[in-house]
Amino acid sequence: MRVVDVNEYYSPTGGGVRTYLDRKMGIMADLGHELIVIAPGDRDMVEERPGGGRIHWVKSPRLFLDRNYSIFVHETPIWDLLDKLKPDVVENSSPHMPAWTVGNWQGDAVKVFFAHNDHIGAYPQRWLDGVASIGQVERAFGWYTRYMDRFLSKYDAFVTNGPALAKRYARRGLTVHQSMALGIDKGFFSPDLRDEKLRAALLAQCGLPPEGHLLLGMGRHHREKRWSLVIDAVEAAGADMPVGLIMLGDGMDRGRLEMRVAGSPHIRMFRPVYDRERLSRIMASCDALIHGSDAEPFGLVASEALASGLPLIVPDEGGCAELAEPHFAETYAARDARAAADAIRRMFAREPKILRAAARHAATQVRTDRDHAVDLMAYYQNLVDARNGVQRVEAAVA
Repeated sequence: MRVVDVNEYYSPTGGGVRTYLDRKMGIMADLGHELIVIAPGDRDMVEERPGGGRIHWVKSPRLFLDRNYSIFVHETPIWDLLDKLKPDVVENSSPHMPAWTVGNWQGDAVKVFFAHNDHIGAYPQRWLDGVASIGQVERAFGWYTRYMDRFLSKYDAFVTNGPALAKRYARRGLTVHQSMALGIDKGFFSPDLRDEKLRAALLAQCGLPPEGHLLLGMGRHHREKRWSLVIDAVEAAGADMPVGLIMLGDGMDRGRLEMRVAGSPHIRMFRPVYDRERLSRIMASCDALIHGSDAEPFGLVASEALASGLPLIVPDEGGCAELAEPHFAETYAARDARAAADAIRRMFAREPKILRAAARHAATQVRTDRDHAVDLMAYYQNLVDARNGVQRVEAAVA
């Protein structure tokens, strides 16, 4: 099966979407399928990937607000590529111009809108914190849901990357045909990588002794991740116990966050760690992951933390909440720094050996990216068969 993903979020310097698609290419090739990405770039070119898959870059302008990304501005080059590639399935995840470009393409393929995010949750709900409730915001932005419904009518299926997004869109009246939870490459992560010397060194960088508590915050420095809330919570909990936080990440909000933690004695910010082996050791050597975003669509970072044997401190809404079980996690009221501080206190009041044993067991249950690809290809094959009448023919023979 040939799948073509028209993806406006794919970039050489991008984050989760790039990682997801790069891994998916290799796994699909191993499974006997082909994934081709059509992405906006600085020039027209084809980039072959070892082991299977390729990127068709279409010359496009850079996004003004984030120079890491480009945006499609012309439909014809995309239509021409789709006509040439003749896919079995066309995926798109952008609700902007590509939603209509793919929806209006006249080729003979199954069209799937695969949602990786939620603009209402990521932006207006955050902007209007303390001013309006979630329900009020969703009603005020009902025009955007109606806009989505118009282009979704041109697709054969609407798929989300996990149950959190499926519930959110269904609540607004949209029909979600399938929730297809993501997975991670578990080969890099393990509780066995825990290094007490590394942990002590990280605590020392936070100005704390080895008997302190070490929290990990990992992800893009963007307002939707609510790092200010996490920082406020750690500082509040730190008044009662020796707790430190290391933050791994980068992004447009970095400067503001650096100023925010400048006076915090036990919080340190570090650039992303791209050496996967070192990152895995760091993760396994912390005491818990703390996360602030209630708009997180799936929560890959929480899955990676679990695979490393880390307990979770996460909001009670969003993708991370879907992974948080009471025996290895503490949840708190989303968007509430005081509640997050209380969750930190509850976490470190628990018996460490029992908590880590529960988290170690959870590590064995984490869903892999191969699990995701296998399930997704099976679902797509059913859509292709239904489109081609295969199921109806088999039913008639039976």
